[in-house]
Amino acid sequence: METKYTTIFSSELKCIVSEEKDLHLSLASLDSLRAFLPNIDTDKNIDLLPISTNAFVAGRVNRNGDVIDNKTAVEIAKHFINKPINLEHNRTQVIGCILNYGFNAFGTEETMTEEQALESKDPFNVTLGGVVWKVVNKDIANLIEESNDPSSPNYMSVSSSWELGFNDYNLVLLDNEQKNIMDGTIIEDAEQIDKLKSKLRSLGGSGRMSDKQKIYRLVVGNIIPLGIGLTGTPAADVVGVAVEDKEKDLSSVMATEPTETNISQNEVLNVNLVRKNNNIMKITKIEDITAESLKEIQASQVAEFISEEIKKASEAFDLERKEKEELLKATNEKYEAVTKDYSSMKEELEKVKSSLATMEEEKAAKIREELFNVRMASFDESYDLSDEDRQVLASDIKDLNDETFAAYKNKMAVLMKEKNKAAKKAKMAKEVKAEATIIASSATEVKASELEAKEVVNEALDNGIKHVTDVPATATANEPSLYERYKKAFSIEGFNVS
Repeated sequence: METKYTTIFSSELKCIVSEEKDLHLSLASLDSLRAFLPNIDTDKNIDLLPISTNAFVAGRVNRNGDVIDNKTAVEIAKHFINKPINLEHNRTQVIGCILNYGFNAFGTEETMTEEQALESKDPFNVTLGGVVWKVVNKDIANLIEESNDPSSPNYMSVSSSWELGFNDYNLVLLDNEQKNIMDGTIIEDAEQIDKLKSKLRSLGGSGRMSDKQKIYRLVVGNIIPLGIGLTGTPAADVVGVAVEDKEKDLSSVMATEPTETNISQNEVLNVNLVRKNNNIMKITKIEDITAESLKEIQASQVAEFISEEIKKASEAFDLERKEKEELLKATNEKYEAVTKDYSSMKEELEKVKSSLATMEEEKAAKIREELFNVRMASFDESYDLSDEDRQVLASDIKDLNDETFAAYKNKMAVLMKEKNKAAKKAKMAKEVKAEATIIASSATEVKASELEAKEVVNEALDNGIKHVTDVPATATANEPSLYERYKKAFSIEGFNVS
């Protein structure tokens, strides 16, 4: 079956060796893995190296940016049986076979049943057991054992990785510090997946949604386990390979010429041919190429190593370039967003400044107007002003500050003293008082003249001849007497005093 995608999940390898191999090696942390070793009689099958390893963690993302959920892990685990164990996922260099599987708790490595794994909400390890064929590559078998020996230069130099084939996937979004998918957000919508998939590390992206959030690929659907590979590149959250090695020496078997009863080939092989044709020692670092190793490895292996190193360097460079391009793109987007926000904020600030300036100007204008009105009112209150006066004063005082207005007001007090209401009122009061004095004096004189006239009239009446005059029939009884007519003629009301 062809699949659209394949992915590799890596993990560090450790091994369990016999006490004869290294009496000082602590094996306690890997005891739980022994339960998954294939039941092989290594006394009779000295060409087999049983191994078991925590191959991957279900429900927890790995460094490649991929993950499978707990249910899927349980479903596919059984399908690893009979799949190959190879070197560096090179399917032409198969060195063993997977024979069983199991589950244990992540962190504690306590053995779990399949039912417990299905019910678990927490991540757990999927453990695979199998054999490495020593007769194919004894060197890699020795290297697996030595990789757990702290005193060996090959300590922790071997890791395992498993490979899947699949067609479909969902997405998982997790905060930077989170790795368990149960703490994340799962995206299943095909349109949204298509929109975001370019950010996946496995597709050349940065593996990030933002500075605080990462994006991972959740493998789903019809999944095919393709086996596991042994590599020199340590990786993820799964560690440990358990081996049982009684240090049987294969030289006694391999040194004899094989027959048709102990080998399926008819041609005669000796130990040198076996080593020459089957030695697929993997060069994992440049230091492996020595004068001694060149005696046993082929030139093609050196070329393959160099080619793989160039490929790794190229892939690393390409990945770094893409990450930098993605980072540059993200930086540019942030810069553009910040620039846009800055421009928007600047525009808003200018509007606020303009509005504030308008308000300040309006406030200042209102203050000036109120001050002008107060000043004009003070002039109106102090002086009798004509419209022409007001027009001149308004023109003069509109732009004066307090100091210059005080000086101007003092000057106007001198120039406009004739129009000063208080002064005019005092003058008018003085004039009224003087006029009242004159009127009083005139009234006195009139009264004296009236008395004098009365005396003259009385004297004339006394000295004159009395005539009796008949009152005409037309005369009224109320016609005033001569006295009254004189009195009225000479009374104070008859005089117009000015």
